[in-house]
Amino acid sequence: MIRPILVVEDDRKISKVVKVYLEGEGYRVMTAENGKEALEAALKDIPSLVILDLMLPDISGEEVCQELREIGDFPIIMVTAKSSENERVAGFALGADDYVVKPFSPRELVARVKAVLKRAPKHELHSLEQMSFNKGMLTIDARSYEVKKNGLALTLTPTEFKILSVLSHSPGRVFTRGELVESALGYQFEGYERSIDAHIKNIRQKIEDAPRSPLFINTVYGVGYKFTGIRDDKKSLG
Repeated sequence: MIRPILVVEDDRKISKVVKVYLEGEGYRVMTAENGKEALEAALKDIPSLVILDLMLPDISGEEVCQELREIGDFPIIMVTAKSSENERVAGFALGADDYVVKPFSPRELVARVKAVLKRAPKHELHSLEQMSFNKGMLTIDARSYEVKKNGLALTLTPTEFKILSVLSHSPGRVFTRGELVESALGYQFEGYERSIDAHIKNIRQKIEDAPRSPLFINTVYGVGYKFTGIRDDKKSLG
């Protein structure tokens, strides 16, 4: 059975409209009006994606996001009236894969859902290749969708994994923020390039020993980012 999309929204009118639009695109949809219901629903039927309103009546959306991350690695799209850059960065730091500001177009939200699901784990990513860098310090396995640092598994969101995968498959190449948005996320809209900085910061916190002096992802000021890890081999798992 196709895993459902979980819509967590206390405004019943908004929830109903989102549900109608998603079902019109063929998705199965579950709804929850508060954090407690959301966590219970996710445990009962693991979702393929969660649309999470941050302003909930019982538990903060930020706390619900953290709890959902303990349940599974499905993508999370945050929905909120908060629109400042600091608030978006905070949302991505909690593990969100995308961020939608109210009021929003239901059609745009559906487009975001499709784009995020496209970049969720896929077995065919980069020909099922496993790569190792800096004498095994960092390994990236596209078949198991797993990243390890010194042999210990790391937890990356689908968006973080896709960005890291794009960068690491072209070591030394400089990607502009716009190119990373297009290559890793699959779509662009005004202001979204700045979110790449937040994702890069999160990735560095996970894969680097010293995020301020990175070994793997370096900033090219005024341009974008490049991967500077040293590839150990070029063997494919496929």
